[in-house]
Amino acid sequence: MIFLIGYMGSGKTTKGKNLARALQVPFIDLDSKIEENTGLSISEFFDKEGEHRFRETEASVLRSLKSDSLLVISTGGGTPCFYENMQWMNDNGLTIYFEMPAAALYSRLKNAKKKRPLLIQQKDPESFIARHLKEREIYYRQAKYTVNGLSIDTLELANEIHAMLS
Repeated sequence: MIFLIGYMGSGKTTKGKNLARALQVPFIDLDSKIEENTGLSISEFFDKEGEHRFRETEASVLRSLKSDSLLVISTGGGTPCFYENMQWMNDNGLTIYFEMPAAALYSRLKNAKKKRPLLIQQKDPESFIARHLKEREIYYRQAKYTVNGLSIDTLELANEIHAMLS
């Protein structure tokens, strides 16, 4: 399994789909899987159940994806930070951190606040992203591999993954 980690807006889902296509393996978006399992959007789940319950569900759904087959899994931005998920992902696959500076993330996310439960309530989302990214980097930096999220070449990454897994 290949786990793509990084802050929201770092391109895990978009680039993950391209990477899965290049590797000719299935792609799974963890948030979409959670929505499918619960019947609620991520925002609705946060509103109705709260972040704590969401993180429990997220960890459970993540672990349910365990497979001996190669899969590309795009995780949520907070997935590595709770319930020892980062350790579990490192133990069960290849983790790839899509690293990006806070300013670039803000530029991507500033118009998507309605879809991002953690940003909706922020008066200063730019400062929140910088602070939040710094808090989460301790987990992200535990990834086995780091790529520059601003310039990911999915074909090159696919070739590097083939080399690592061979």
